[in-house]
Amino acid sequence: MSLEQAQPSLDLSGTTGFLDTHREETEMVSPDALAGSDSPRSWRGVLDAYAEPRLGRSLLDLGTSVVPYLALLVAMTFALRVSVWLSFVLVVPAAAFLIRTFIVFHDCTHGSFMRSRRANDTLGAVLGVLVWLPYRGWQHEHAVHHATAGDLDRRGVGDIATLTVAEYQALSPRRKVSYRLFRNPLVMFGVGWFLVLMLKPRFVPRGARPRIRRSVLGTDLALALVVAASCLAIGWRDYLLVQGPVLVVAGAVGVWLFYVQHQFEDTYWQTHAGWRYDHAALAGSSYLKLPGVLQFFTGNIGFHHVHHLSAGIPNYNLQAAHQGTARLQAVPQLTLQQGLRATRLKLWDERRGRLVTFREAQA
Repeated sequence: MSLEQAQPSLDLSGTTGFLDTHREETEMVSPDALAGSDSPRSWRGVLDAYAEPRLGRSLLDLGTSVVPYLALLVAMTFALRVSVWLSFVLVVPAAAFLIRTFIVFHDCTHGSFMRSRRANDTLGAVLGVLVWLPYRGWQHEHAVHHATAGDLDRRGVGDIATLTVAEYQALSPRRKVSYRLFRNPLVMFGVGWFLVLMLKPRFVPRGARPRIRRSVLGTDLALALVVAASCLAIGWRDYLLVQGPVLVVAGAVGVWLFYVQHQFEDTYWQTHAGWRYDHAALAGSSYLKLPGVLQFFTGNIGFHHVHHLSAGIPNYNLQAAHQGTARLQAVPQLTLQQGLRATRLKLWDERRGRLVTFREAQA
């Protein structure tokens, strides 16, 4: 039995409209619609005030993400003429601004960065080349993630592969080794980012819609032209010395961020019959409390519970929504240290209702 067979396949019945366009997606995945009529309060009414993009604030986001990222790449190129080590000094800040650029891209996929849908799509497609991701392809996969996060019966799309204790114990020895390797931090954050963020997006998914196919192929073509032009301008060696380390650092940190947003001890997993969207957002999406400078470079994505309740809130309004809503302040809170320790957790224990280590699962 493969890891894919161990996880139930995703059933998209009833979510066709959700996956068609972002504005329709927002309607389909609202907490009230998916939580049922017994939802204690209308989260949409509570959070609507924060889901309004502001042009000036969005332009400021671009000016403090894309612009410094490109400027640092140029600076690294010139620094190579002096010393490779001088160029490497700029790797971390360049990677930090690339992560912040990804947050803008991420907002565009949700239609929350600009008021105009066309503006979001156009900007998102351009930024997709900078972050090496096809806009439509990633938008689709991430929309499925929002619609299914915490649902045990609909795992496998846009999330970190996670088995229950029973599923793991049912695997063959070879498959157990494979899963252990996959969940090893050195593999997940060392090479996993390359497979997930660099290699996989280069291929058109099986059965993809025409616009997703065009997005993947268009992004691949644009990347080929950018890489070729860069190599002609500065040489392939210098290009690799500049772009390579930045992608390594940003990729590893990015995968960890995505991991810790839903992979913590007291997270939320339920079978589909008992699954509720608002519970998955509040209990299954972490509030990662980061120091101010890290919060800036990660675009407030640590307020992930707010983002999952209302994906239409732009990143620069997430903190205000959290602080302005009393119930949101009672969600699971992780410090940076706790987030790093969460990488020890490997399996969902349905009996205990929490993520556990391999050692705890054996016990």
